[in-house]
Amino acid sequence: MILLDGKSLSEKIKLDLKDEVDKIKSEGKRAPHLVAILIGENPASQTYVNAKEKACEAIGFESTVVKLPEDILQKDLLERIEQINLNETVDGLIVQLPLPDHINSSVVIRNISHKKDVDGFHPINLGNMMLQQPCFFPATPLGIMTLIESYDINTTGKNCLIIGRSNIVGTPMSVLMSRNTKFANCTVTLAHSKTENIDALAKNSDIIIVALGMPKFLKKDMIKDSVVVIDVGINRIKSDITKSGWSLVGDVDFESVKEKCSYITPVPGGVGPMTIISLLRNTLLSYKRVIYK
Repeated sequence: MILLDGKSLSEKIKLDLKDEVDKIKSEGKRAPHLVAILIGENPASQTYVNAKEKACEAIGFESTVVKLPEDILQKDLLERIEQINLNETVDGLIVQLPLPDHINSSVVIRNISHKKDVDGFHPINLGNMMLQQPCFFPATPLGIMTLIESYDINTTGKNCLIIGRSNIVGTPMSVLMSRNTKFANCTVTLAHSKTENIDALAKNSDIIIVALGMPKFLKKDMIKDSVVVIDVGINRIKSDITKSGWSLVGDVDFESVKEKCSYITPVPGGVGPMTIISLLRNTLLSYKRVIYK
């Protein structure tokens, strides 16, 4: 079993990004600038935004966090987004999800400039991804693809099961894994809450990507030997062995599954760090006008 160590890989990529940013700044140019909008006091969102801010600082990006109250009106949020869209010193804009119930996240995402949509959620970026045109890939799927490529995992002709069909992970992942490229070319099955006989599908899969949001869903008896397992889930559960009384686990029952795997991601330290580093890579691409000239 080989651990897909997203933490160490992201640190390596971070050094490469830092070298590039240092060169940019040594030429007297401004640093790339990422803005995150954080609404309310959601602890998980705050932790995630703090991690992004810390990563920006480490590689020399300028980072701004715009904190807005939980009860902000949607029209006021859209006005703030438009101000940032028009700010030529901002290269990337993310609005941290989930949003309060009274705000329509689809409307918010559509109002972010697709040229600054470094999360890769805008319909133009998702459409360009479908058409294999230049775009910002969604950060988590991009991080997963980077892991697969960096560990030189053979994917061609393999059966890939993706569990979870969200627009953020599952659906774009199904597109990327079925593309006619070296680290894809899979036969993809996209499973969801209405899928029947999911155990049988899992047993027949060479690669399983789980993005379900259910702690320890994938068990040892559901998989075959030498399977590649990528766990996107991050779930906070009660624990008697930690000081906080809580621990983080994935959607995979890691301890029971790991010995049957050829490759597996840990939680934490697997996909999470790769999501953040992908966000930074997209921001640098935006700064350099690589995707949208």
